[in-house]
Amino acid sequence: MQAAVTMDDTGLETLICERFGEAPEVPESLKKNIGLCRMAGRGSCRSFLPGAPDKAVLKTLAAVALAAPSKSDLQQRDILLVQDAHKTAQLKDLLKAQEWIAGAPAFVVFLADNRRQRQIQDWHAQPFPNDHLDAFFNASLDAGIALNAFMTAAEATGLGCCPISTIRNHMSEVRDLFGLPDHVFAVAAMAVGHPAERPRISPRLSLETTVHSDVYRDTNWPDVAEYDARRRGNSDAPAWSEAKAQMYSKTQRTGFGDFIRRIGFRTD
Repeated sequence: MQAAVTMDDTGLETLICERFGEAPEVPESLKKNIGLCRMAGRGSCRSFLPGAPDKAVLKTLAAVALAAPSKSDLQQRDILLVQDAHKTAQLKDLLKAQEWIAGAPAFVVFLADNRRQRQIQDWHAQPFPNDHLDAFFNASLDAGIALNAFMTAAEATGLGCCPISTIRNHMSEVRDLFGLPDHVFAVAAMAVGHPAERPRISPRLSLETTVHSDVYRDTNWPDVAEYDARRRGNSDAPAWSEAKAQMYSKTQRTGFGDFIRRIGFRTD
């Protein structure tokens, strides 16, 4: 077992302040809570030591992740552990636009699975009247919950993780690679391994911008500009809002809706 990159004894209030530029009044009883400090101080890992996590570890983490809630206990989410070397190489080739992925030692794919419920309806000779957008949404959300639970569990053991949404740029190829049937699709992949260094804390928009009390407050430009300045620091890189505006000015995944309908989902 390789040594994990561990957190120091930084308190929760300091970690929240580093993340958001401010911190609420943190109760004394929570300031050194290990679980909360891990969550507040986490970062996406894109630099790994050689060697994949043990298969038994990954299966255990999958079991823990699948203990997470699911909509109406329908359990419309599955976890696919990519363990075959050839399939791993093929997945890396699909995702090669992100250079760091070549060095990732292991991958997990989180699946939205609406197929099983349709099978259950058939086995019990019951109709399936809920064949509309909600079926797609419920399965997708369940997969997202499982992803977050797996990530939290993995990082609690000292592993590093990075979710990969660009797998959705290759839905047909991923379907063929993993033999996914109709009504099952990849919501995201995740690289998992032993971190080569402690991931950095990525600053986030202020809590004033993103935490609402009783009524929604629209985002205003001065708050975003303040975040841009805080996140940018002394860097010459484009500001966060500028970079995201440029990213979303380009067409992305125009075939996603067609693919989802092609595998049997209705989107009305």
